[in-house]
Amino acid sequence: MEGAGSSGLRLRLHPGVIAALLVLVLDQATKLWLLFVFDIAHRGAVEVTPFFDLVLAWNIGISFGWLQSENQLAQIALMAIKGIAVIALAIWMAHSRTLIATLALGLIIGGAIGNAIDRFAYGAVVDFALLHIQLGGKTFNWYVFNLADVAIVAGVAALLYDSFLGAPAAKAP
Repeated sequence: MEGAGSSGLRLRLHPGVIAALLVLVLDQATKLWLLFVFDIAHRGAVEVTPFFDLVLAWNIGISFGWLQSENQLAQIALMAIKGIAVIALAIWMAHSRTLIATLALGLIIGGAIGNAIDRFAYGAVVDFALLHIQLGGKTFNWYVFNLADVAIVAGVAALLYDSFLGAPAAKAP
């Protein structure tokens, strides 16, 4: 006897949905802690290691600060594009045939939703991680990013891995 499964209704959390929810919760919890408990806005940059600092950056653009605009219409357009992308990725995830692709799509969806919540709540995405290196007396900085960004990049990398090196798709009869 399968309980709820015997009635034809079976509740099952898709691994991609679990990945998306985990990313979303961790991303938002980290940002809320940094903003309201750690109070990074008043602390300024905090050196964590010789190559990693915590900073506060409000990103009004898209990935890596591209397409920066404070125009409300541009912000609405970014939210609409992000919503369409999340729906498309969710459809892809629902039809995914490999666990790697399913989890990767979940990471991307969770990251996209996390950053969209920021844009809706604050008018910009909360970025806080800064990697840097000093060579020859010059400091080279990477873009300031957050956990949602890490999840999106990891998801894209996993999709690429799955596409090029993953198990080959079954041939049609």
